[in-house]
Amino acid sequence: MIDDMEGLNPEALKIKSLSLHWELMFTRAIFETPDMHEQGVLLDKVARLVETGRVRTTAQIAMGRIDAANLTRAHALVESGKTFGKVVLEGF
Repeated sequence: MIDDMEGLNPEALKIKSLSLHWELMFTRAIFETPDMHEQGVLLDKVARLVETGRVRTTAQIAMGRIDAANLTRAHALVESGKTFGKVVLEGF
């Protein structure tokens, strides 16, 4: 995932016929598109796939409640570059 294009050389991609594509889950809601309701349809479909086990979560590490200490630990873990999947903090 690329959040910042700074330092990315698009010419290096071009000579290999590569491309970049972005997907934002809430584009329809942000721009209030006429098909905004389709977001709910997609989320319902994903929920069914998760419930039947056809799609699995990428959450790997649950670090407990959202507080300053756990947030600091989670941030350090993600910053280490050694995580796989999602790091989860829940509740307040």
